[in-house]
Amino acid sequence: MSASVVGNAGAGSVVVFYRPDAGCVARANRLAEFGVCVVVDNTEKVVDPGALGLDPRIIYIANGANLGIATAINQGVETLIACGCLSAILFDQDSEPSERLLTELPRVLGKELVVRRKVAIVGPAYEDVRLGGVAPFVRFGCMKLKRIAPKGDKPIDVDFLITSGSCINLDVWREIGPMDDELFIDFVDLEWCVRARNKGYDVLGVPWLRLAHELGGKPVRIFGRTYPGHSAIRHYYMFRNAIALVQRSYVPWSWKSMELMRLPFRLAIYGLFMRPRLEHVRMALLGAWHGLIGRRGVL
Repeated sequence: MSASVVGNAGAGSVVVFYRPDAGCVARANRLAEFGVCVVVDNTEKVVDPGALGLDPRIIYIANGANLGIATAINQGVETLIACGCLSAILFDQDSEPSERLLTELPRVLGKELVVRRKVAIVGPAYEDVRLGGVAPFVRFGCMKLKRIAPKGDKPIDVDFLITSGSCINLDVWREIGPMDDELFIDFVDLEWCVRARNKGYDVLGVPWLRLAHELGGKPVRIFGRTYPGHSAIRHYYMFRNAIALVQRSYVPWSWKSMELMRLPFRLAIYGLFMRPRLEHVRMALLGAWHGLIGRRGVL
């Protein structure tokens, strides 16, 4: 690790790989131009970073197994803290951040820390053209989400941000705690943001910034609406982790009521529109059962 990397006290980035292609590598290499970049690879086979084509400035962590998004983020963040970084911008391997996002998110965080003092994380609105364009920010409401249009020139108080593109204040990482390894993948971002807000920290959407990001797999169109598609195994984690979070005291009842109402609807969608239908339903029900009995981690 070079002295220039260790001495970088600005923003760093963390990218989580899983069976990356050449495009993923190219996107990570671009991030090396903007400060310390850590790539955490959850691919089952360990590959030399040079063979992958990664920029030599990138700090590469090969897990040799899929340890989940939470563990990978925690590894990357701890590496950035050791390098002296003050903030960490998190990315999935398919995210396409603009130069403006990479430079302005840490600036917004720094400015808000002066004004508000207690800010855990800031993040852009994400844009998935497959799902209809720019998604709104959200607050939890009784039985439904309150959708907030990403407009204006001031940060917006929200209840959670998706992981990719979000910028974490590393000064409060220890107090809030790491991402929850037991969740493995789904609701990891939501749980961390809820925990941060429960400890008195703000979660802020930055409405003038955008991140091109594909949420989920191939979208499914149902009754005129488009929903992100996922594999049966992802539906296992969604149901399991939703049930797990419902049992946690610090998670607000506004979210719990909404999620409990949506689970039967999701199960009906899986049984009617996802193929193979029985496998999607079976895995969702298994996830619900494991959530109830306390099974956590990787399936």
